[in-house]
Amino acid sequence: MSDWTEKYRPRSLSAIRGNNKARDQFREWAESWDDHGDAIIVYGSPGVGKTSAAHALANDMGWETVELNASDQRTASVIERFAGRAAMNATLGGSSKGESGRQLIVLDEADNIHGNYDRGGARAITKLVKEAGQPMVLIANEFYEMSRGLRNACESIEFRDVSARSIVPVLRDICRQEGIEYQSEALQRIADANSGDLRGAVNDLQAAAEGRDEITEESVATSDRDRSVGIFEFLDQVLKEESAQQALYTSYDVDETPDDLTKWVEDNMLDVYEGEEIARAYEFLANADRWLGRVRASQDYSYWRYAGDNLAAGVAAARDGTKGGWTRYGRPQFWRSKDKTGDEVARRVAESSGVSMSIARRRIVPYLSVMTHHCKPRDLTVAMAAYYEFEEKHVAHVTGSGESTNKVQSIVEDAGELRGEAMEAHSGGAFAGTPSGGSDGDAEAAGGSDSADGVESTDDPDGTDSAAEAAEVDDSASESAADGGDADEADSDDGQSGLTDFF
Repeated sequence: MSDWTEKYRPRSLSAIRGNNKARDQFREWAESWDDHGDAIIVYGSPGVGKTSAAHALANDMGWETVELNASDQRTASVIERFAGRAAMNATLGGSSKGESGRQLIVLDEADNIHGNYDRGGARAITKLVKEAGQPMVLIANEFYEMSRGLRNACESIEFRDVSARSIVPVLRDICRQEGIEYQSEALQRIADANSGDLRGAVNDLQAAAEGRDEITEESVATSDRDRSVGIFEFLDQVLKEESAQQALYTSYDVDETPDDLTKWVEDNMLDVYEGEEIARAYEFLANADRWLGRVRASQDYSYWRYAGDNLAAGVAAARDGTKGGWTRYGRPQFWRSKDKTGDEVARRVAESSGVSMSIARRRIVPYLSVMTHHCKPRDLTVAMAAYYEFEEKHVAHVTGSGESTNKVQSIVEDAGELRGEAMEAHSGGAFAGTPSGGSDGDAEAAGGSDSADGVESTDDPDGTDSAAEAAEVDDSASESAADGGDADEADSDDGQSGLTDFF
């Protein structure tokens, strides 16, 4: 018996079920490709019809498809040789069949390029989507597993999980074409067990029909297949919907370690929780972090279950009832990624605070992120940007606000003015052309005195106190750097001294 998922794969976009809006956007992208020339990312859970939609689109448009999937080695040289040739409209295994001469480049599992095996592949793909002379579709399960540069270079369409209501007609259609009798309850049971996964439902239907002329409810397998829960579904259940017990059970089905789940929950919780909920949730996250620390120290991974209890059940229990609405979850700010902004932020904080980048990343930057979330309070965010000499991208990275927003840009501008005021306050009149009397040594002493006087004299209601405070902080940081630090003190440093200097 042939594979029904291939036999009944849609040949046209109009046959795609359960994602009508995404389907129409996909067609619109293809029909207007000559105008924009952009690649597109089609992402969503496994089995929702992403790859089928790409091949159906090519069939509708009369385009030949060139596919490179996860079973192929996808190093930079392979991608440039195969997909690159197609992008330049070269012949690949035969001439183009479409009248337009277009070829649709399909890169399946674009979020699954890792390590030495695919060395340079991600960089080559990003380069290709910017230079390709042919339409290109990248198919992914997890949108945020791809680099930011690749995401920004492409348009994107999300294929949502296919509802059971949309799955049942597909199963009914297949049964009729195969000449198999069925009970409606049996098809409904298959659809319910595979809600969201159309491909899985077709596979279960074929298994139930094997050697039978009729599919009854009894013939449908009673045990559900294991289903992996996506990270966004997990966040919804912990932060919005489910009880503490159900949230804990859901965490068992997520294909992430407790270490990673803690980062996801911590970084997205502030977008959902309020007031006392946040305080209670942080208590549980702190407990989870302690257990994770014990895992790292002892290499005893049985402690993971205690971390899971706190990050899932504990955080869910901190919530006051269920919450509605849709939330745009983002990947953790300090998640492993290919962009260098996080490293730049950690480096600037480390240099200003006299600590290592590791200490800055783990013990200082997270505090800054919480204290300046979405650039609030603004005065503190401006002071932070001034002290660490942050640019727009650094402020956006720490606060979670958009880099191109007026809010972030104005904060960086005000931070520049604040640094200028601090420099002038410490200059001893050098920038104003005021000569200082006496010998060189006296001049230096006078300069120090003038600087101190300048700081004290800025105590006025116009808000220049903050400039003076920033100046004092800069001064102490400079003295610390000049002294080179005390080795004994550095050994006993808990990583918070840099944060104390900032305040």
